[in-house]
Amino acid sequence: MSRDFEWPEFLFLLGALRWTIVLSLIAFVGGGVGGLVLAIARTSSHAILRWLAATYIGVMQGTPVLMQLFLAYYGLAVLTGIRIDPWPAVTLAFTMYAAAFLGEIWRGAILAIPRQQWEAAAAIPLAPAAQLRYVILPQAFRIAIPPTVGFLVQLIKGTSIASIIGFVELTRAGQLIVNVTFQPMVVYPLIAVLYFALCWPISLAALRLERRIDAALGIKQHP
Repeated sequence: MSRDFEWPEFLFLLGALRWTIVLSLIAFVGGGVGGLVLAIARTSSHAILRWLAATYIGVMQGTPVLMQLFLAYYGLAVLTGIRIDPWPAVTLAFTMYAAAFLGEIWRGAILAIPRQQWEAAAAIPLAPAAQLRYVILPQAFRIAIPPTVGFLVQLIKGTSIASIIGFVELTRAGQLIVNVTFQPMVVYPLIAVLYFALCWPISLAALRLERRIDAALGIKQHP
């Protein structure tokens, strides 16, 4: 028996939106830590570190995130013999996925810093770790803002894939409501609006941060 889409159904969507936000934040923060390690390893002078980081990034970027999710959910259960809940599986899969992409984004930002900056930091002199911390990474941060925010927006929307293993985030909640209301043209447009309401402010905040950094550095904004 079907029912109309009313206030309780809307509240159910909002509750699921909370889990979309939580999953995105955990994956982004965890992936950010891993991505920074990968970016530093990719720009390291040690060939083995560069090879290991490049291999990890290549595998994660070269395979569908859906397959990675399946491996995290079903693969861990097979290896451990323990039934894995959807929550730790999706957290692990999206964190590893985010680490690969953020690592490559930040590697590009680091390599975009002119070589003269490295040479000037070394001439002070600063140790390699200090060069990264005080000279290279602050400059790379500005360069990395647009692609990093772009990836975060894609990550938020990509969490909808988690519904395939029963994780109830925003998209999965919409599917469940459609199953009982039979009103997809009400539910799915509303879900799209909620995704937009979540992602658009992030883009605006990133643009404002870019302008503040540029103003602090005396960089002229293009119209």
